[in-house]
Amino acid sequence: MRMRPTLSWEPPSGQDDLAPASREVAAVVAAVRAGGVVVLSGAGLSTESGIPDYRGAHGSLRRHHVPMTFQEFTADAQARRRYWARSQLGRRVMARARPNTGHRALAALARAGLVTGVITQNVDALQQAAGTQEVIELHGSLSRTVCLDCGDLGDRAELDERLRRANPHFEARAAGHRAARVNPDGDVELPQEAVRAFEVVACKACGSGILKPDVVFFGENVPPARVAACRRRVAQASALLVLGSSLTVMSGLRFVRQAAQAGIPVLIVNQGPTRGDRFADHRIDLPLGRALSDVVAQSGA
Repeated sequence: MRMRPTLSWEPPSGQDDLAPASREVAAVVAAVRAGGVVVLSGAGLSTESGIPDYRGAHGSLRRHHVPMTFQEFTADAQARRRYWARSQLGRRVMARARPNTGHRALAALARAGLVTGVITQNVDALQQAAGTQEVIELHGSLSRTVCLDCGDLGDRAELDERLRRANPHFEARAAGHRAARVNPDGDVELPQEAVRAFEVVACKACGSGILKPDVVFFGENVPPARVAACRRRVAQASALLVLGSSLTVMSGLRFVRQAAQAGIPVLIVNQGPTRGDRFADHRIDLPLGRALSDVVAQSGA
């Protein structure tokens, strides 16, 4: 059963009695020094690379961006045309993004053996680019495509070239409409007249299948095998460290609940409240680049 996508969340009045979040990283340093930490990362880890989040102070939802749902993408050819046209421009910004201080600090903790695994809700692959190897991409990656008919996995860069050949004048025509910022799902806002003539291409492997980015859309289920792998990793953790996630969607929140129910310490580093705060042993409200740099320095990684 698919649940209606949760696009926003407000702290309930019952959380007013929680102690204020700390501005110190001592609890994180202690957990990391002990080793065996598993990280659950969210969009807040990539905002310092120029990729906006959905729900932060400058998030795309505050700019009235409505993410496309899986149901809309699969049912409506015009919706797919709109998605691929907008993504064709947005991926330029995503491709230029580089790992930031927080990504590099997390990679240093992983190399030191203090962080033993990362579950990421991000689809930008910046943690891997920074050198972190043990990453489960909970929501997939924008670097790949998947055919909804035959299941073939493809390279997004190759699709980019195919779309350019099929739409040789599109980018020049759309340049005047280009939005100032890319959205977290890799597209930009474009009016209908800018995408009306955009030609979508089919899967090369089977010749006719519908291509989709290999990411979990709103309203789509995370593959069960991937969820199971994440649960195993959390079960083996000495602590679960949440980095830059509001935990609004259940796909991430369930691992916080799992850890708390198993007595595994939960630490959350995020700017602003999260849906998982009542499960946390420690909450730290700091920018991630600064916080993780301090953790690396103080843990000896």
